[in-house]
Amino acid sequence: MKKPLILISNDDSIYASGIAALVEALEPFGELIIVAPDSHQSGMGHAVTVGRTLTYASGAHVFPLHQSYHTSGTPVDCVKLGLDKILDRKPDLIVSGINHGSNSSINVIYSGTMAAAIEGAVSGIPSIGFSLCDFSPDADFSLAKQVIAQIVPKILETGLPIGVALNVNIPKIDIENYKGIKISRQATARWSENFEQRTDPYGRNYYWMVGKFILNDQGTDTDEWALANGYTSVVPVHTDLTAYEALENLRKIDF
Repeated sequence: MKKPLILISNDDSIYASGIAALVEALEPFGELIIVAPDSHQSGMGHAVTVGRTLTYASGAHVFPLHQSYHTSGTPVDCVKLGLDKILDRKPDLIVSGINHGSNSSINVIYSGTMAAAIEGAVSGIPSIGFSLCDFSPDADFSLAKQVIAQIVPKILETGLPIGVALNVNIPKIDIENYKGIKISRQATARWSENFEQRTDPYGRNYYWMVGKFILNDQGTDTDEWALANGYTSVVPVHTDLTAYEALENLRKIDF
């Protein structure tokens, strides 16, 4: 029998240490094909390339032991290209990451990492996004690799409901203080941003976004609580954005 086929992508680019760690962690579990952006794509959400050309080329200079490609597009472009043009069969699993930094709570809607996983779910393929709560390019991915080795074989075995992806966030913590995996819900939170006006060397104004993370959700069943208390959070997310709790009230309005 063929090994499971795993499509790998990310948003930090094919050159990021996070995707290298992900490839290493996944090697025991299947045949790997990497399709990742050729430049940093954080915060792109579910963006796709329209109105300009989209290209891909071999990534053998980065991953010589695996079939790999880098693209000029977004993480979602990578998944779409992989499924339509590169793979010769439907993958058994799509894995995105390991992201440098958290994608918990509201961050999931901005995340290119999670957009790649959600695109996989749209296509009916079990998909997982992994993020480590450490923005450093030299982050230690040892714990993340352990978590991947726990989760991936289980999902290969059991699958996921159609349209559902897993958002997995791993705390930045010493392994001896790590408490395990907790199935969680997405915490209710938001970013409060402002745009600092600055001046470039030519005297022209430009703006740099800065922000503060505001968490008012004090629940002990959330991803933020899990991460703050030494757990990996696993949140199932889906593509149906319908606010079902609002349907009945809206139906009472005479439009």
